[in-house]
Amino acid sequence: MINYEETKSQPISRMMVWQAYWKVKANKGSAGMDDMDWEHLDKNRSAELYKLWNRLTSGSYFPQAVKRVAIPKKGGGERYLGVPTILDRIAQEVVRTHLERIVEPLFHHSSFGYRPGRSCHQAVEQACSNTMNHDFAIDLDIKGFFDNIDHELLMKAVKHYCTDKWVLMYVERWLKAGIFQKDGVTVPTLQGTPQGGVISPLLANLFLHVVFDKWMEIHHSEKPFERYADDIVVHCKSEKQALFMLQQIKNRMSDCKLTLHPDKTKIINLRGKSVMQYPKGYDFLGFTIKPASFKFKEKIKAVPGIFVSQKSKNGIMDKFRTMNIHKWRTSLEHVAQRINPVIGGIINYYLKFQRNDMRDIWIQLNARLLKWVKWEKDLGKKKSLCYLQAKYKENPSLFEHWRLVHP
Repeated sequence: MINYEETKSQPISRMMVWQAYWKVKANKGSAGMDDMDWEHLDKNRSAELYKLWNRLTSGSYFPQAVKRVAIPKKGGGERYLGVPTILDRIAQEVVRTHLERIVEPLFHHSSFGYRPGRSCHQAVEQACSNTMNHDFAIDLDIKGFFDNIDHELLMKAVKHYCTDKWVLMYVERWLKAGIFQKDGVTVPTLQGTPQGGVISPLLANLFLHVVFDKWMEIHHSEKPFERYADDIVVHCKSEKQALFMLQQIKNRMSDCKLTLHPDKTKIINLRGKSVMQYPKGYDFLGFTIKPASFKFKEKIKAVPGIFVSQKSKNGIMDKFRTMNIHKWRTSLEHVAQRINPVIGGIINYYLKFQRNDMRDIWIQLNARLLKWVKWEKDLGKKKSLCYLQAKYKENPSLFEHWRLVHP
């Protein structure tokens, strides 16, 4: 009996496509340039997935251009995502799963971003730990990293670790798929891998593994670092060493057709002696690592600690502000039901290291709830406060943050 799948030119099974479908569906996501949504795909699932598998296995699959979507940056301005079609995301997941099995075991132990079993918190913990015995750090920012990856160098890196011709063929096609703009014009992609693609984080990790991680391991193995995608911190013992390393990294990035951001890349002096003045702390993944003073045997000691960054706090306060909680015409219980998932997510991420580090945020949130009471119940400030305190006594866990700061 002939196994039909064995007669195909590319070794992709129907099971690989179906497994990719379930993974992509779990992440949801919007439609691409063809406007096919999940409702349509699920109605025609068997036929669409069969066609996709048939094209992938025959080598006749060509991706559509990615839809360009602008999202606002926290610090102002816009960042552009490239959203592939749902079927293209499924195809990317097939290749990503295969490629990840090859390259994941080879990645550096100080690389944390978009890797199974690794988290932001682990990266921040390691950064703080390395700061304990390194007085200086270099906070690196690669200018427009995802948009400026050189295709030729990226394909060279992929070919070095993966010899499967079908993987190389489809990765190259995705890189050259083009960008579908808001005005309906499709422009070619000459460099970069669009943020928003399923395979983009893995390709970016692989590129920086060669460009930075492996280079550091070979040439500067005595200097520890943490990398989460393109967010990188390098630790140094002295100002002289930090200046030397910064120049070396600039040269390496230039050789690989990348540029360090001149304003955002900086040397940090946590507690060392220096000729020039430098910032005393650095932000990393939403946290600030800086010296914290404490008294030990009648002497003041400075030990690095992990705190929620002011930028993160401002972002959280802006989020609550734009929610306009005081205008919601509903019960307090329903208000709690709507905002508790947001509060819970903030607590789970930002209170990992310091339990009382966001007291000012919770005080402000309680003030917004007080404003809701004033508007909804038409009460004065004092009676509104009494109402909120009564609700707290009745149900102390009504709002997730009330176990930290109650009204």
